[in-house]
Amino acid sequence: MKHILIIGATSAIAEACARIWAQQGHKLFLAARNETQLQAISADLRTRGATHVDHQAFDALALDQHAALLAAARAALGGLDTILIAHGTLSDQARAQEDVDYALREIATNGTSVVSLMTLAAQHLEAQGHGCLGVISSVAGDRGRQSNYVYGSAKALVSAFASGLRQRLSKRGVAVVTIKPGFVDTPMTAAIKKGALWAKPDQVARDITRAMEGAGGDLYTPRFWWLIMFIIRQVPDAIFRRLSL
Repeated sequence: MKHILIIGATSAIAEACARIWAQQGHKLFLAARNETQLQAISADLRTRGATHVDHQAFDALALDQHAALLAAARAALGGLDTILIAHGTLSDQARAQEDVDYALREIATNGTSVVSLMTLAAQHLEAQGHGCLGVISSVAGDRGRQSNYVYGSAKALVSAFASGLRQRLSKRGVAVVTIKPGFVDTPMTAAIKKGALWAKPDQVARDITRAMEGAGGDLYTPRFWWLIMFIIRQVPDAIFRRLSL
């Protein structure tokens, strides 16, 4: 039985992961901003078979609350060995270009708040000598593009931080999974026209929960995004500047 903390648990991908873990009979602690949604999701997970479900309303930008959240999860579950950090926003690039405060807030939400939580989670898992930390980054962090470079830069921070953390913690028996979804059909992307490259949250969640059973690494989901981003990274800068991506 796993003792699982999910931060950003009301997101579509995180909720889909929670349903899988509930069906497997694990203990879950959910954290997100919306108390009403947390209550509804918690009730649903209990009916799906979770051994224990608890939750706490939580603002990721309140950095001084991060340590207390992990402590609360450990106390409620009787331990903590699996942590999924899944909170975030989809930044409005046009607004970010005109509003410095908004741009910095988006980077704090998607980047620095994640680093804070990863650092504290790593301290706990390293001290006990086992466990898995999964963090949702994005393919957008692989190369800055004009359409979303504020969001992408925050995710690049997360990916680089997770890479270094994985190298460090692998020697301590702790796995770190950097989750890089492509386009996912969720409420956050409801206003965007969908196409052949779009995945459903349940598909992405199956990939995530499987990856968090392993030794860690980068997870592109769906898998074909590895090839797409490999090609995008190889485009010479002189050509890349002419593209509209």
